[in-house]
Amino acid sequence: MNYWLIKSEPVKWSWDNQVAAKTTHWDGVRNYQATIYLKAMKRGDLAFFYHSNEGKEIVGIVRIVREFYLDPKDETGKFGMVDVEAVEKLVKPVTLAQIKADPALAEMVLVKNSRLSVQPVTPDEWKRVAGLAVA
Repeated sequence: MNYWLIKSEPVKWSWDNQVAAKTTHWDGVRNYQATIYLKAMKRGDLAFFYHSNEGKEIVGIVRIVREFYLDPKDETGKFGMVDVEAVEKLVKPVTLAQIKADPALAEMVLVKNSRLSVQPVTPDEWKRVAGLAVA
């Protein structure tokens, strides 16, 4: 299993929207590096759901339920999407400030390239962030 982090502005698509929808497609990604990561996602992989701009915090976990397919809204035919389902809300959100302050997470893509909307998370980073969510 691989681990990921996907970002959304809560005014556009929040954790509450995701929970209400249960399963939805993760579309609108127009960055080549993020697209490479979308293509690498496999059914069953887990991803942190991160509120960007407002909040700047990881608030939940989603599961990849459909692997990469083309985004019909992309007229170029270069970009795609995956489908995700809500798994669980974190007991307490993990903020970007907490992540940046934790030496164990210094190499996390969220710290190094915070603008990337889809990014990998190592198993050790996953465990550490999950631990912060219940501490």
